[in-house]
Amino acid sequence: MNKGTQLIHNGHETDPLTGALGVTVYQTSTFLRKDMSLGPSSQPFDYSRGGHPTRQALEEIIAALENGAKGFAFGSGMAAISSVFGLLSTGDHIIAAEEIYGGSLFILNNFYKRMGIETTVVDSRNPENIRRAIKPNTKALYLESPSNPLLKITDLKTCLAIAREAGLLSIVDNTFMTPYLQQPISLGADIVVHSATKFLGGHSDVVLGLAVTRTPELGERLHVIQNSFGAIPGPWDEWLVIRGIKTLKVRLETQQTTAGKLAEWLLQHKNVTAVYYPGLENHPDRAIHEAQASGAGAMLSFKTKTVEQALCFYKRVELAAAAPSLGGVETITSRPVTMSNIATSAADRERLGITDTLVRVAVGLEDAEDLIADFDQALS
Repeated sequence: MNKGTQLIHNGHETDPLTGALGVTVYQTSTFLRKDMSLGPSSQPFDYSRGGHPTRQALEEIIAALENGAKGFAFGSGMAAISSVFGLLSTGDHIIAAEEIYGGSLFILNNFYKRMGIETTVVDSRNPENIRRAIKPNTKALYLESPSNPLLKITDLKTCLAIAREAGLLSIVDNTFMTPYLQQPISLGADIVVHSATKFLGGHSDVVLGLAVTRTPELGERLHVIQNSFGAIPGPWDEWLVIRGIKTLKVRLETQQTTAGKLAEWLLQHKNVTAVYYPGLENHPDRAIHEAQASGAGAMLSFKTKTVEQALCFYKRVELAAAAPSLGGVETITSRPVTMSNIATSAADRERLGITDTLVRVAVGLEDAEDLIADFDQALS
């Protein structure tokens, strides 16, 4: 079944009790214990922190879309990522791509560092950097492709093969691409994480995170953490993401078509010095991206000639909100140095090319011609 069809036909098309065309919102925290002489495992739902029918539907949907065994929903993308890192133990070492989401790097370098977990960041565009960073206590590899915010591409299949050869747990953040365009588990990943707040929810009205494991055994380990930490979403948020997933194809197809047009136009603008988008012919790793994903996505970044031009752009642009998120129906622009990468040191930002002139754009559903006209007056 094609992914576009699977977004709608995934085993949760109707409510089995009533036949309603949609998953039911079960607004409840607890469930009747039918036999007090038996333990909670004797019935499917007992207390909502450990399991909930609306959440189960969402978890089964994302597992199917990512070609995984078990899915898990969390209160936010960072709750999902932090819970996955909870699979590690004191003394473990994790290798992370140097341009992962800033929040992920922050929690590794701060909270989990205090827990005795060591992190080494590498330029994952060269897979040999990963191989060279492996130590006796290395237990995990964390990747993101395309990267945030410069849309750098990692050869996932090659890097994940290195992790498997070394016996490492491999984790991939698939927020930018979504399972509609890229399936890291099929490329060799053990766990995939998402901020479902973004493209999966798709309407800037929910905060939620997801994780999918390759195997049921790994899923059982993650479920213990999910249940113990209790960083779970509520049923209304779960339902909103289930609804958002149904329209993911039409939204993302339109968004990435517009993103391609906008990126091509930005290349020609007199006040733009660089454009970063995997769909451009001049992107250095376009071929690698096309080999592992079915589309270029709806995220792009560009640099202006001066800091003043970038700041002026945020003030003058009318059809794009200046906000710290992405993936909604509206175009959203952000300033990585003070938003997504604020936790990255100034020296590292400079080394990576995350400058004061960098503008990140999450393209929405506005007509391409209108966006281009608006960007033109804002940049001029």
